[in-house]
Amino acid sequence: MTHFDVLVIGTGSGNSIINHRFDGLRVAIAEADRFGGTCLNAGCIPTKMYVYPATRAAEAADSSGIDLSTSFDSADWAALRDRIFARIDAIEADGRAYRSERQENVTVYPERVRFTGTHTLVTDSGREISADRIVIAAGSAPVVPEIPGLDRALVDTPGYPVHTSRSIMRLETRPESVLILGSGFIAAEFGHIFTGLGTRTTLAVRGDRMLPGADETLRTRFTEAFSDLHDVRTGIEAERIRLLDDGRVEVSFRATGRVSGAEVPAPLVVERLLLATGRRPASEGLDPAAAGIDRHPDGRIAVDVHQRVLSGGAPLPGVFALGDISSPHQLKHVANHEARIVKANLVADIDAGAPGAAEAQALATTSHKGVPAAVFSSPQVAHVGMTEVEARAAGHDVVIGERDYAGVAYGWAMGDAPGFVKVIADRSSRLLLGAHIMGAEASMIIQPLIQAIAFDQRADEVATGQYWIHPALPEVVENALLDLDFR
Repeated sequence: MTHFDVLVIGTGSGNSIINHRFDGLRVAIAEADRFGGTCLNAGCIPTKMYVYPATRAAEAADSSGIDLSTSFDSADWAALRDRIFARIDAIEADGRAYRSERQENVTVYPERVRFTGTHTLVTDSGREISADRIVIAAGSAPVVPEIPGLDRALVDTPGYPVHTSRSIMRLETRPESVLILGSGFIAAEFGHIFTGLGTRTTLAVRGDRMLPGADETLRTRFTEAFSDLHDVRTGIEAERIRLLDDGRVEVSFRATGRVSGAEVPAPLVVERLLLATGRRPASEGLDPAAAGIDRHPDGRIAVDVHQRVLSGGAPLPGVFALGDISSPHQLKHVANHEARIVKANLVADIDAGAPGAAEAQALATTSHKGVPAAVFSSPQVAHVGMTEVEARAAGHDVVIGERDYAGVAYGWAMGDAPGFVKVIADRSSRLLLGAHIMGAEASMIIQPLIQAIAFDQRADEVATGQYWIHPALPEVVENALLDLDFR
Protein backbone atom coordinates (compact mmCIF):
# COMPACT_ATOMS: atom_id res chain seq x y z
CA MET A 1 0.00 0.00 0.00
CA THR A 2 1.30 3.44 -1.01
CA HIS A 3 0.93 6.10 1.66
CA PHE A 4 0.49 9.85 1.18
CA ASP A 5 0.28 12.84 3.46
CA VAL A 6 -2.64 14.31 1.49
CA LEU A 7 -5.05 12.85 -1.07
CA VAL A 8 -7.40 15.04 -3.13
CA ILE A 9 -10.23 13.29 -4.95
CA GLY A 10 -11.37 15.42 -7.90
CA THR A 11 -9.75 18.27 -9.81
CA GLY A 12 -12.46 20.91 -9.99
CA SER A 13 -12.26 23.40 -7.14
CA GLY A 14 -10.37 20.78 -5.12
CA ASN A 15 -7.40 21.13 -7.44
CA SER A 16 -6.85 24.71 -6.26
CA ILE A 17 -6.02 23.54 -2.73
CA ILE A 18 -2.58 22.13 -3.50
CA ASN A 19 -0.08 25.00 -3.69
CA HIS A 20 3.46 25.76 -2.50
CA ARG A 21 2.38 25.16 1.10
CA PHE A 22 2.28 21.43 0.29
CA ASP A 23 5.68 21.21 -1.47
CA GLY A 24 7.25 19.22 1.35
CA LEU A 25 4.43 16.69 1.51
CA ARG A 26 3.60 13.57 -0.48
CA VAL A 27 0.41 14.43 -2.31
CA ALA A 28 -1.88 12.26 -4.43
CA ILE A 29 -4.62 13.43 -6.77
CA ALA A 30 -7.28 11.07 -8.12
CA GLU A 31 -9.18 12.14 -11.23
CA ALA A 32 -10.99 9.67 -13.47
CA ASP A 33 -12.28 12.32 -15.86
CA ARG A 34 -10.98 15.57 -17.29
CA PHE A 35 -8.86 17.87 -15.15
CA GLY A 36 -10.68 21.01 -14.12
CA GLY A 37 -14.01 19.47 -13.22
CA THR A 38 -17.47 20.00 -14.64
CA CYS A 39 -17.40 23.80 -14.74
CA LEU A 40 -14.40 23.99 -17.04
CA ASN A 41 -15.12 21.00 -19.26
CA ALA A 42 -18.88 20.55 -19.49
CA GLY A 43 -20.59 23.23 -17.43
CA CYS A 44 -20.44 26.92 -16.67
CA ILE A 45 -17.63 27.98 -18.98
CA PRO A 46 -18.35 26.23 -22.30
CA THR A 47 -22.09 26.81 -21.95
CA LYS A 48 -21.56 30.56 -21.57
CA MET A 49 -19.25 30.51 -24.56
CA TYR A 50 -22.19 29.07 -26.51
CA VAL A 51 -24.76 31.32 -24.83
CA TYR A 52 -23.08 34.54 -25.93
CA PRO A 53 -23.21 33.86 -29.69
CA ALA A 54 -26.68 32.33 -29.31
CA THR A 55 -27.86 35.56 -27.71
CA ARG A 56 -26.34 37.65 -30.48
CA ALA A 57 -27.95 35.35 -33.07
CA ALA A 58 -31.36 35.61 -31.41
CA GLU A 59 -31.10 39.40 -31.32
CA ALA A 60 -30.24 39.46 -35.01
CA ALA A 61 -33.08 37.09 -35.87
CA ASP A 62 -35.68 39.46 -34.46
CA SER A 63 -34.81 43.09 -33.76
CA SER A 64 -38.19 44.49 -34.75
CA GLY A 65 -38.82 45.54 -31.15
CA ILE A 66 -36.22 48.29 -31.55
CA ASP A 67 -37.21 49.12 -35.15
CA LEU A 68 -34.35 47.38 -36.91
CA SER A 69 -34.46 45.01 -39.86
CA THR A 70 -31.82 42.37 -39.26
CA SER A 71 -31.60 38.63 -39.77
CA PHE A 72 -29.65 35.62 -38.62
CA ASP A 73 -28.48 33.35 -41.41
CA SER A 74 -26.51 30.50 -39.89
CA ALA A 75 -23.96 29.42 -37.32
CA ASP A 76 -20.65 27.74 -38.06
CA TRP A 77 -21.10 25.11 -35.37
CA ALA A 78 -17.78 23.38 -36.00
CA ALA A 79 -15.81 26.62 -35.81
CA LEU A 80 -17.70 27.69 -32.70
CA ARG A 81 -17.15 24.34 -31.02
CA ASP A 82 -13.47 24.30 -31.92
CA ARG A 83 -12.92 27.85 -30.68
CA ILE A 84 -14.50 26.94 -27.36
CA PHE A 85 -12.84 23.62 -26.74
CA ALA A 86 -9.44 24.52 -28.17
CA ARG A 87 -9.12 26.90 -25.24
CA ILE A 88 -10.74 24.62 -22.68
CA ASP A 89 -8.86 21.48 -23.70
CA ALA A 90 -5.55 23.34 -23.59
CA ILE A 91 -6.26 24.43 -20.02
CA GLU A 92 -7.27 20.89 -19.09
CA ALA A 93 -4.13 19.40 -20.63
CA ASP A 94 -1.85 21.96 -19.01
CA GLY A 95 -3.42 21.38 -15.60
CA ARG A 96 -2.94 17.63 -15.94
CA ALA A 97 0.65 18.00 -17.14
CA TYR A 98 1.50 20.43 -14.36
CA ARG A 99 0.36 18.02 -11.66
CA SER A 100 1.61 14.84 -13.38
CA GLU A 101 4.92 15.97 -14.84
CA ARG A 102 6.12 19.16 -13.17
CA GLN A 103 5.46 18.51 -9.48
CA GLU A 104 7.78 15.85 -8.11
CA ASN A 105 5.86 15.49 -4.86
CA VAL A 106 2.49 14.90 -6.58
CA THR A 107 1.25 11.56 -7.89
CA VAL A 108 -1.79 11.58 -10.19
CA TYR A 109 -4.10 8.58 -10.39
CA PRO A 110 -6.13 8.97 -13.59
CA GLU A 111 -8.84 6.62 -12.41
CA ARG A 112 -11.63 6.26 -9.90
CA VAL A 113 -10.99 5.46 -6.28
CA ARG A 114 -13.22 4.07 -3.57
CA PHE A 115 -12.88 3.85 0.17
CA THR A 116 -11.97 0.60 1.87
CA GLY A 117 -11.60 2.21 5.31
CA THR A 118 -11.52 5.64 6.90
CA HIS A 119 -8.16 6.55 5.35
CA THR A 120 -7.59 3.72 2.86
CA LEU A 121 -8.75 3.45 -0.73
CA VAL A 122 -8.33 1.31 -3.81
CA THR A 123 -8.20 2.45 -7.43
CA ASP A 124 -10.09 0.85 -10.30
CA SER A 125 -6.87 -0.84 -11.37
CA GLY A 126 -6.44 -2.37 -7.91
CA ARG A 127 -3.74 -0.12 -6.47
CA GLU A 128 -4.14 0.35 -2.73
CA ILE A 129 -3.41 3.76 -1.25
CA SER A 130 -3.77 5.47 2.10
CA ALA A 131 -3.52 9.06 3.28
CA ASP A 132 -3.36 10.91 6.57
CA ARG A 133 -5.64 13.60 5.22
CA ILE A 134 -8.20 13.37 2.44
CA VAL A 135 -10.16 16.00 0.55
CA ILE A 136 -13.27 14.68 -1.19
CA ALA A 137 -14.10 16.99 -4.10
CA ALA A 138 -15.50 14.57 -6.67
CA GLY A 139 -18.40 16.81 -7.68
CA SER A 140 -21.68 15.64 -9.17
CA ALA A 141 -22.91 13.81 -12.24
CA PRO A 142 -25.94 14.17 -14.52
CA VAL A 143 -29.03 12.23 -13.58
CA VAL A 144 -29.88 9.68 -16.27
CA PRO A 145 -33.52 8.69 -15.78
CA GLU A 146 -34.86 5.23 -16.40
CA ILE A 147 -36.98 5.41 -19.55
CA PRO A 148 -38.13 2.32 -21.46
CA GLY A 149 -36.02 2.00 -24.59
CA LEU A 150 -33.14 4.05 -23.18
CA ASP A 151 -29.82 2.26 -22.84
CA ARG A 152 -28.41 4.24 -19.92
CA ALA A 153 -24.93 2.74 -20.41
CA LEU A 154 -24.73 4.23 -23.91
CA VAL A 155 -25.73 7.80 -23.00
CA ASP A 156 -22.93 10.23 -23.94
CA THR A 157 -21.11 7.61 -26.02
CA PRO A 158 -20.21 8.18 -29.71
CA GLY A 159 -22.98 7.26 -32.12
CA TYR A 160 -25.76 7.22 -29.53
CA PRO A 161 -28.23 10.11 -30.03
CA VAL A 162 -28.96 10.62 -26.33
CA HIS A 163 -26.83 13.06 -24.38
CA THR A 164 -26.31 14.91 -21.14
CA SER A 165 -24.44 18.19 -20.81
CA ARG A 166 -21.22 16.13 -20.76
CA SER A 167 -21.33 15.42 -24.50
CA ILE A 168 -23.95 17.59 -26.22
CA MET A 169 -21.59 20.54 -26.76
CA ARG A 170 -18.98 18.45 -28.56
CA LEU A 171 -21.21 17.26 -31.41
CA GLU A 172 -19.60 17.26 -34.85
CA THR A 173 -22.50 19.16 -36.41
CA ARG A 174 -25.33 21.26 -35.12
CA PRO A 175 -28.45 19.09 -34.94
CA GLU A 176 -31.50 20.20 -36.87
CA SER A 177 -33.76 19.14 -34.02
CA VAL A 178 -33.34 18.57 -30.27
CA LEU A 179 -35.71 17.49 -27.52
CA ILE A 180 -34.73 18.56 -24.00
CA LEU A 181 -36.15 16.73 -21.00
CA GLY A 182 -36.04 19.05 -18.00
CA SER A 183 -37.03 22.45 -16.69
CA GLY A 184 -34.08 23.68 -14.62
CA PHE A 185 -31.18 25.96 -15.45
CA ILE A 186 -29.44 23.39 -17.67
CA ALA A 187 -32.59 22.88 -19.74
CA ALA A 188 -33.19 26.63 -19.98
CA GLU A 189 -29.64 27.43 -21.06
CA PHE A 190 -29.43 24.69 -23.68
CA GLY A 191 -32.90 25.57 -24.91
CA HIS A 192 -31.63 29.10 -25.50
CA ILE A 193 -28.41 27.90 -27.11
CA PHE A 194 -30.01 25.56 -29.62
CA THR A 195 -32.99 27.76 -30.45
CA GLY A 196 -30.73 30.79 -30.84
CA LEU A 197 -28.36 28.98 -33.19
CA GLY A 198 -31.17 27.71 -35.39
CA THR A 199 -32.03 24.24 -34.10
CA ARG A 200 -35.69 23.25 -33.84
CA THR A 201 -35.88 22.77 -30.07
CA THR A 202 -38.62 21.38 -27.84
CA LEU A 203 -38.60 21.23 -24.04
CA ALA A 204 -40.68 18.65 -22.15
CA VAL A 205 -41.47 19.93 -18.66
CA ARG A 206 -42.99 17.66 -16.01
CA GLY A 207 -44.63 20.47 -14.03
CA ASP A 208 -46.56 23.57 -14.97
CA ARG A 209 -43.59 25.95 -14.97
CA MET A 210 -39.84 26.06 -15.38
CA LEU A 211 -37.09 26.72 -12.81
CA PRO A 212 -38.31 24.55 -9.92
CA GLY A 213 -37.30 25.94 -6.55
CA ALA A 214 -37.20 29.54 -7.75
CA ASP A 215 -39.46 32.30 -6.45
CA GLU A 216 -43.06 31.80 -7.58
CA THR A 217 -43.28 35.16 -9.32
CA LEU A 218 -40.01 34.49 -11.11
CA ARG A 219 -41.10 31.00 -12.19
CA THR A 220 -44.38 32.28 -13.62
CA ARG A 221 -42.98 35.25 -15.48
CA PHE A 222 -39.95 33.37 -16.75
CA THR A 223 -42.04 30.49 -18.07
CA GLU A 224 -44.31 32.93 -19.90
CA ALA A 225 -41.40 34.85 -21.44
CA PHE A 226 -39.38 31.73 -22.25
CA SER A 227 -42.39 30.06 -23.88
CA ASP A 228 -42.83 33.05 -26.18
CA LEU A 229 -39.40 32.26 -27.66
CA HIS A 230 -39.19 28.48 -27.26
CA ASP A 231 -41.40 25.44 -27.77
CA VAL A 232 -42.25 24.44 -24.19
CA ARG A 233 -44.65 21.56 -23.42
CA THR A 234 -45.73 21.36 -19.79
CA GLY A 235 -47.21 18.52 -17.76
CA ILE A 236 -45.58 15.73 -19.76
CA GLU A 237 -42.68 13.32 -19.51
CA ALA A 238 -41.01 10.79 -21.77
CA GLU A 239 -42.87 7.48 -21.72
CA ARG A 240 -40.63 5.56 -24.13
CA ILE A 241 -37.84 6.18 -26.60
CA ARG A 242 -37.06 4.27 -29.77
CA LEU A 243 -33.96 4.50 -31.92
CA LEU A 244 -34.74 4.70 -35.62
CA ASP A 245 -32.72 3.18 -38.44
CA ASP A 246 -31.58 6.61 -39.64
CA GLY A 247 -29.96 7.37 -36.28
CA ARG A 248 -32.69 9.64 -34.99
CA VAL A 249 -34.69 9.01 -31.84
CA GLU A 250 -38.45 8.86 -31.42
CA VAL A 251 -39.88 9.89 -28.06
CA SER A 252 -43.44 9.20 -26.94
CA PHE A 253 -44.99 11.04 -24.01
CA ARG A 254 -47.47 10.69 -21.19
CA ALA A 255 -49.08 13.12 -18.79
CA THR A 256 -47.45 13.52 -15.39
CA GLY A 257 -50.69 14.41 -13.63
CA ARG A 258 -49.13 17.63 -12.36
CA VAL A 259 -50.90 19.91 -14.86
CA SER A 260 -54.67 19.72 -15.21
CA GLY A 261 -55.67 19.11 -18.81
CA ALA A 262 -52.11 18.82 -20.06
CA GLU A 263 -52.01 18.07 -23.77
CA VAL A 264 -49.97 14.97 -24.56
CA PRO A 265 -48.30 15.50 -27.95
CA ALA A 266 -47.82 12.86 -30.60
CA PRO A 267 -44.48 11.04 -30.59
CA LEU A 268 -41.66 13.36 -31.58
CA VAL A 269 -38.73 12.40 -33.81
CA VAL A 270 -35.52 14.37 -33.24
CA GLU A 271 -31.85 14.09 -34.11
CA ARG A 272 -30.73 14.43 -30.50
CA LEU A 273 -32.28 13.91 -27.09
CA LEU A 274 -30.78 15.92 -24.22
CA LEU A 275 -31.34 14.72 -20.67
CA ALA A 276 -31.36 17.80 -18.42
CA THR A 277 -33.11 16.22 -15.46
CA GLY A 278 -30.74 17.36 -12.74
CA ARG A 279 -27.45 16.34 -11.16
CA ARG A 280 -26.66 14.15 -8.17
CA PRO A 281 -23.59 14.04 -5.90
CA ALA A 282 -20.98 11.60 -7.20
CA SER A 283 -20.67 9.92 -3.83
CA GLU A 284 -21.99 6.43 -4.56
CA GLY A 285 -18.95 5.33 -6.54
CA LEU A 286 -16.66 6.30 -3.66
CA ASP A 287 -18.29 3.75 -1.34
CA PRO A 288 -18.44 6.21 1.58
CA ALA A 289 -20.10 3.57 3.75
CA ALA A 290 -16.79 1.69 3.85
CA ALA A 291 -15.32 4.69 5.65
CA GLY A 292 -18.33 5.17 7.89
CA ILE A 293 -19.08 8.51 6.25
CA ASP A 294 -22.47 10.10 6.95
CA ARG A 295 -24.64 11.09 4.01
CA HIS A 296 -27.77 13.13 3.50
CA PRO A 297 -30.83 11.46 1.93
CA ASP A 298 -29.95 12.98 -1.46
CA GLY A 299 -26.49 11.35 -1.39
CA ARG A 300 -24.48 14.39 -0.30
CA ILE A 301 -21.60 13.70 2.06
CA ALA A 302 -22.31 15.29 5.43
CA VAL A 303 -19.91 17.98 6.64
CA ASP A 304 -19.81 20.47 9.49
CA VAL A 305 -19.33 24.24 9.23
CA HIS A 306 -15.58 23.72 8.81
CA GLN A 307 -16.11 21.29 5.88
CA ARG A 308 -14.98 18.36 8.02
CA VAL A 309 -16.58 15.10 6.92
CA LEU A 310 -18.85 13.57 9.55
CA SER A 311 -18.97 9.98 10.70
CA GLY A 312 -21.63 9.12 13.24
CA GLY A 313 -22.23 12.84 13.61
CA ALA A 314 -18.61 13.59 14.61
CA PRO A 315 -15.74 14.86 12.43
CA LEU A 316 -13.71 12.12 10.77
CA PRO A 317 -10.09 13.09 11.61
CA GLY A 318 -8.28 14.67 8.68
CA VAL A 319 -11.10 14.19 6.12
CA PHE A 320 -12.74 17.17 4.41
CA ALA A 321 -15.23 17.59 1.56
CA LEU A 322 -16.32 20.45 -0.66
CA GLY A 323 -18.39 21.32 -3.71
CA ASP A 324 -21.29 19.42 -5.24
CA ILE A 325 -20.48 16.20 -3.42
CA SER A 326 -21.33 17.78 -0.08
CA SER A 327 -22.76 21.25 -0.63
CA PRO A 328 -26.46 22.17 -0.75
CA HIS A 329 -25.53 24.55 -3.58
CA GLN A 330 -24.39 23.09 -6.90
CA LEU A 331 -22.55 26.25 -7.92
CA LYS A 332 -18.93 26.82 -8.89
CA HIS A 333 -18.56 29.99 -6.83
CA VAL A 334 -19.78 28.10 -3.76
CA ALA A 335 -17.33 25.27 -4.43
CA ASN A 336 -14.53 27.83 -4.75
CA HIS A 337 -15.49 29.39 -1.41
CA GLU A 338 -15.59 25.99 0.26
CA ALA A 339 -12.21 25.11 -1.28
CA ARG A 340 -10.69 28.18 0.36
CA ILE A 341 -12.14 27.07 3.70
CA VAL A 342 -10.81 23.53 3.24
CA LYS A 343 -7.35 24.80 2.27
CA ALA A 344 -7.14 26.95 5.40
CA ASN A 345 -8.39 24.16 7.63
CA LEU A 346 -6.23 21.50 6.00
CA VAL A 347 -3.14 23.63 6.67
CA ALA A 348 -4.29 24.24 10.26
CA ASP A 349 -4.82 20.51 10.73
CA ILE A 350 -1.35 19.71 9.36
CA ASP A 351 0.23 22.33 11.61
CA ALA A 352 -1.58 20.86 14.63
CA GLY A 353 0.16 17.50 14.19
CA ALA A 354 -2.04 14.41 14.10
CA PRO A 355 -5.08 14.32 11.78
CA GLY A 356 -8.02 15.98 13.50
CA ALA A 357 -5.83 17.64 16.13
CA ALA A 358 -6.74 21.22 15.17
CA GLU A 359 -9.20 22.79 17.60
CA ALA A 360 -12.49 24.03 16.14
CA GLN A 361 -11.74 27.62 17.19
CA ALA A 362 -8.62 27.56 15.01
CA LEU A 363 -10.60 26.59 11.91
CA ALA A 364 -12.25 28.77 9.26
CA THR A 365 -16.01 28.57 8.91
CA THR A 366 -18.05 28.27 5.74
CA SER A 367 -20.67 30.94 5.02
CA HIS A 368 -23.60 30.18 2.74
CA LYS A 369 -25.23 33.51 3.45
CA GLY A 370 -26.55 35.26 0.36
CA VAL A 371 -25.61 32.62 -2.21
CA PRO A 372 -26.45 33.99 -5.67
CA ALA A 373 -27.17 32.08 -8.87
CA ALA A 374 -27.93 32.93 -12.47
CA VAL A 375 -29.51 31.28 -15.48
CA PHE A 376 -27.93 32.44 -18.74
CA SER A 377 -30.90 31.90 -20.99
CA SER A 378 -33.32 34.13 -22.83
CA PRO A 379 -34.45 35.95 -20.79
CA GLN A 380 -31.63 35.86 -18.27
CA VAL A 381 -32.36 35.19 -14.60
CA ALA A 382 -30.52 35.89 -11.35
CA HIS A 383 -31.50 35.45 -7.75
CA VAL A 384 -30.09 35.58 -4.24
CA GLY A 385 -31.44 34.77 -0.80
CA MET A 386 -34.96 33.69 0.11
CA THR A 387 -38.00 33.30 -2.06
CA GLU A 388 -41.18 35.02 -0.90
CA VAL A 389 -42.61 31.68 0.27
CA GLU A 390 -39.44 30.90 2.25
CA ALA A 391 -39.38 34.34 3.85
CA ARG A 392 -42.98 34.09 5.03
CA ALA A 393 -42.46 30.52 6.25
CA ALA A 394 -39.48 31.75 8.30
CA GLY A 395 -41.77 34.14 10.15
CA HIS A 396 -40.67 37.42 8.61
CA ASP A 397 -43.03 40.37 8.26
CA VAL A 398 -42.43 40.51 4.53
CA VAL A 399 -42.34 43.65 2.38
CA ILE A 400 -42.18 43.33 -1.41
CA GLY A 401 -40.85 45.78 -3.97
CA GLU A 402 -41.22 45.08 -7.68
CA ARG A 403 -40.43 47.06 -10.79
CA ASP A 404 -40.46 46.18 -14.49
CA TYR A 405 -37.59 46.98 -16.84
CA ALA A 406 -40.12 48.92 -18.89
CA GLY A 407 -40.46 51.35 -15.99
CA VAL A 408 -36.99 52.86 -16.44
CA ALA A 409 -35.44 54.77 -19.32
CA TYR A 410 -32.94 52.08 -20.30
CA GLY A 411 -35.83 49.63 -20.49
CA TRP A 412 -37.51 51.97 -22.95
CA ALA A 413 -34.31 51.99 -25.02
CA MET A 414 -34.43 48.18 -25.08
CA GLY A 415 -37.88 48.26 -26.62
CA ASP A 416 -39.75 47.35 -23.43
CA ALA A 417 -38.30 43.84 -23.50
CA PRO A 418 -39.62 41.59 -20.71
CA GLY A 419 -37.85 41.98 -17.41
CA PHE A 420 -38.46 42.78 -13.77
CA VAL A 421 -36.82 43.05 -10.36
CA LYS A 422 -38.45 41.72 -7.20
CA VAL A 423 -36.93 42.45 -3.80
CA ILE A 424 -38.03 40.94 -0.50
CA ALA A 425 -37.28 42.60 2.83
CA ASP A 426 -38.14 42.31 6.52
CA ARG A 427 -40.36 45.17 7.68
CA SER A 428 -38.87 45.65 11.14
CA SER A 429 -35.15 45.30 10.35
CA ARG A 430 -35.42 46.68 6.81
CA LEU A 431 -32.86 44.09 5.75
CA LEU A 432 -33.07 42.42 2.37
CA LEU A 433 -34.06 38.78 2.52
CA GLY A 434 -34.00 37.96 -1.18
CA ALA A 435 -33.88 39.37 -4.69
CA HIS A 436 -35.10 37.90 -7.98
CA ILE A 437 -34.41 39.38 -11.40
CA MET A 438 -35.44 38.39 -14.90
CA GLY A 439 -34.20 40.23 -17.96
CA ALA A 440 -31.12 41.47 -19.77
CA GLU A 441 -27.92 41.44 -17.71
CA ALA A 442 -29.73 40.10 -14.65
CA SER A 443 -26.53 38.39 -13.51
CA MET A 444 -24.75 41.75 -13.43
CA ILE A 445 -27.30 44.15 -12.02
CA ILE A 446 -28.08 41.86 -9.07
CA GLN A 447 -24.62 42.43 -7.55
CA PRO A 448 -25.58 45.41 -5.32
CA LEU A 449 -28.32 43.24 -3.82
CA ILE A 450 -25.90 40.38 -3.17
CA GLN A 451 -23.64 42.84 -1.40
CA ALA A 452 -26.53 44.23 0.64
CA ILE A 453 -27.46 40.76 1.91
CA ALA A 454 -23.83 39.76 2.53
CA PHE A 455 -23.07 42.86 4.60
CA ASP A 456 -26.46 43.36 6.27
CA GLN A 457 -27.08 46.68 4.57
CA ARG A 458 -30.57 48.09 5.06
CA ALA A 459 -32.63 48.14 1.89
CA ASP A 460 -33.65 51.80 2.28
CA GLU A 461 -30.02 52.82 2.77
CA VAL A 462 -28.92 50.88 -0.30
CA ALA A 463 -31.64 52.65 -2.29
CA THR A 464 -30.98 56.21 -1.11
CA GLY A 465 -27.45 56.23 0.26
CA GLN A 466 -25.60 56.02 -3.04
CA TYR A 467 -25.75 57.34 -6.60
CA TRP A 468 -27.40 55.21 -9.27
CA ILE A 469 -26.20 56.11 -12.77
CA HIS A 470 -28.96 57.61 -14.91
CA PRO A 471 -30.24 56.28 -17.24
CA ALA A 472 -28.43 52.96 -16.74
CA LEU A 473 -30.26 49.66 -16.29
CA PRO A 474 -29.47 49.35 -12.53
CA GLU A 475 -32.08 52.06 -12.00
CA VAL A 476 -34.64 49.26 -12.12
CA VAL A 477 -32.96 47.81 -9.01
CA GLU A 478 -33.05 51.24 -7.34
CA ASN A 479 -36.74 51.66 -8.11
CA ALA A 480 -37.64 48.20 -6.83
CA LEU A 481 -35.89 49.04 -3.56
CA LEU A 482 -37.74 52.36 -3.38
CA ASP A 483 -41.01 50.43 -3.81
CA LEU A 484 -40.46 48.75 -0.44
CA ASP A 485 -42.99 50.29 1.94
CA PHE A 486 -41.74 49.85 5.50
CA ARG A 487 -44.55 51.85 7.09
